Amino acid sequence: MRRTLRIGIVADYDPKNKYHLATEQSVTHAAEALGLAAESLWLDTNALDNASAETRLRACNAIWCGTSSPYRSMEGALSAIRFARERGWPFIGT
Repeated sequence: MRRTLRIGIVADYDPKNKYHLATEQSVTHAAEALGLAAESLWLDTNALDNASAETRLRACNAIWCGTSSPYRSMEGALSAIRFARERGWPFIGT
């Protein structure tokens, strides 16, 4: 049984946003091309500007700071970026 990679996507998810749908689809396509299992875990920025943010981010194998500008919480988005940078966590931003 293969392990599922959890990709934390930092953005204020909106199912009507075509870029959010494309982001989620790109995770699926990349995982399939590599023969991996992956799931997208959407992390709202307002849920990352408090003490529980680190716990939520640690549950992810990689972090993608997605499109959502302006974020509901810029501090939450910056918190996720700082988390990845300071710990050497896999990170990409769009």
